[in-house]
Amino acid sequence: MKLKKKLYEIIFEADTPAGKAFDIILLAIIIVSIFLVMLESINSINLNYSNLFFWSEWIITIVFTIEYILRIWILRKPFSYIFSLYGIIDFLSIIPTYLSLFIIGSHSLMVIRALRLLRIFRILKISRYTSEGGKIMAALKNSRAKISVFLFAVLMVVLIIGTMLYLIEGEENGFTSIPRSVYWAIVTITTVGYGDIAPQTALGQIIASFTMILGYAIIAVPTGIVTAELSNKSGKKITTQVCPECLAEGHEPDAKFCKFCGAELNE
Repeated sequence: MKLKKKLYEIIFEADTPAGKAFDIILLAIIIVSIFLVMLESINSINLNYSNLFFWSEWIITIVFTIEYILRIWILRKPFSYIFSLYGIIDFLSIIPTYLSLFIIGSHSLMVIRALRLLRIFRILKISRYTSEGGKIMAALKNSRAKISVFLFAVLMVVLIIGTMLYLIEGEENGFTSIPRSVYWAIVTITTVGYGDIAPQTALGQIIASFTMILGYAIIAVPTGIVTAELSNKSGKKITTQVCPECLAEGHEPDAKFCKFCGAELNE
């Protein structure tokens, strides 16, 4: 139990010197891993250093496998971690290397390549090891209801505008269907503007101009929602302590029990 408690403080908390060192080491390994994945995709480099990539990948995979097993072993309720977002990300970061052992044959080379590219998911692990990343994730989580309503409103707007352009412009101007017209509305309202479809009539161009201006206003809305949540969080001092039962974060420094599930926190 003492060993589990010590490992819990190192792996799940970043306020202690050992926990900070653990996070820094894992961050470095993740960055190296992502760098190797990118280099491996360059054929000229991969041909000359394939053995280095192979053994480096196995060493990194073994390190992440040990980390994954330790997280499961330490927790009182391991399934809460296994099926959590971070648990799935951790699993995706190690499974491609092992799967490549069972897919043999020249006809499967493209499948192996695709599986190995899934290692890029390791970059998602970075947010766990940065305290500021936790604040951003909490702000996004608290903003999800407002952002969902906002996205639904945007969806209705692009559907209406797309349908209007389909009726006004017609097939002769490239608006061959409502889905294609909605695609144009999304490209325009997000200010991307590929230019593959463009309204030709005067009325269509007026609506397009309105859509472009509306796009600038729409872009600012989700930014303001998340910023407001970040401002609310900035005044609260929280620790990196993770509840051993539900894996929730965001506890105050003097907290004895989890504010989400009521379980006793490790001191």
